[in-house]
Amino acid sequence: MSEAYIYDALRSPRGRGRADGALHEVTSVSLSAQMLNAVKQRNGLEGHAVEDVIWGNVTQVGEQGGCLARSAVLLSDLDERIPGLSINRFCASGMEAVNLAANQVKAGAGQAYIAGGVEMMSRVAMGSDGAAIAVDPALTFKTLFVPQGISADIIATKFGFSREQADQLAAESQRRAAEAWAGGRFAKSIVPVKDINGLTILDHDEYMRPGTTAETLGALKASFKEQGEVMPGFDKLALMKYPELERINHIHHAGNSSGIVDGAAAMLIGSKEFGEAHGLKPRARIRATAKIGTDPTIMLTGPVPVTEKILRDHGMSISDIDLFEVNEAFAAVVLRFMQAFDVSPDRVNVNGGAIAMGHPLGASGAIIIGTLLDELERRDLTTGLATLCIASGMGVATIIERL
Repeated sequence: MSEAYIYDALRSPRGRGRADGALHEVTSVSLSAQMLNAVKQRNGLEGHAVEDVIWGNVTQVGEQGGCLARSAVLLSDLDERIPGLSINRFCASGMEAVNLAANQVKAGAGQAYIAGGVEMMSRVAMGSDGAAIAVDPALTFKTLFVPQGISADIIATKFGFSREQADQLAAESQRRAAEAWAGGRFAKSIVPVKDINGLTILDHDEYMRPGTTAETLGALKASFKEQGEVMPGFDKLALMKYPELERINHIHHAGNSSGIVDGAAAMLIGSKEFGEAHGLKPRARIRATAKIGTDPTIMLTGPVPVTEKILRDHGMSISDIDLFEVNEAFAAVVLRFMQAFDVSPDRVNVNGGAIAMGHPLGASGAIIIGTLLDELERRDLTTGLATLCIASGMGVATIIERL
């Protein structure tokens, strides 16, 4: 079996996912095409250079529907002989696109792929696809479905995390992100977004709030308390599933949960032969990939069992990993990961995460792999693991080895 290498990793800045956000006037297909063009230009790709474009996006309706991947290829400067595949594994869609591309290369099904994802949350509202897991009574009753914010609060309750711990993690994410931007740590990967006239619209992550402290976050009202306790009373469903809990402790709010943003990311994945043929030097090897299903009610615990699985399946231990990227969907997700593996915070999300910079659903998985690679190179370290929690109860992970 061949090896799969990362030759390039790039992303857009993340814009606020609102009508006044800098990227609101940019369509999903346009932003995707800009990322594809950047991969082409940065790596001198001509003709039918890659086998396929595998593109993650979560809310696949409206302008994000109809195989967005193929539409992006046709809008871009890539050769029209390159097809496109849109995939949806909720929040891990961008990572699953990368993993799928890597495993295709390893299996010999093509020499190279562009993989990544996009989500324009200011233009295509989260949940507007009417997913069965959230709206079909037969399924919601069978799974005891609750919204993700309630799931995050269940994790906090079950594993003993306080509001203060969550707010401290969130404030630290903001501090680290601001420090990373000030230090130019994202410069290698950021592709500024331009308008139709070639003028730059956004060149930095717009969502950040650098002055945030645990004290200022402490003044915010818990976002999911009323939803859980009053109408429609999701806490009762949760307690049916977890009767050992006396009550749900609601600790999450907008400041310690991931931000709603617009953004995209892309990676160039290929074989050794592809790199040699195009004069490209690989930056990292994709050493391992894994996915798993988990309890759909608590929903967001997937990073722990999928990390256990990927390490077990590849004969590794947690001590073999130098740095971790754990998507900051909610503070409790990261707190649980560090608790489960007794990992120092100094090795997890060292440049901040989605709490500070936002979580563009279909792109986040590819973003955090790229962030991980950049930081391994900066610190002259070798091995990193990236993982995400996923709606309806799943986990995905990727281990990369810097070359």
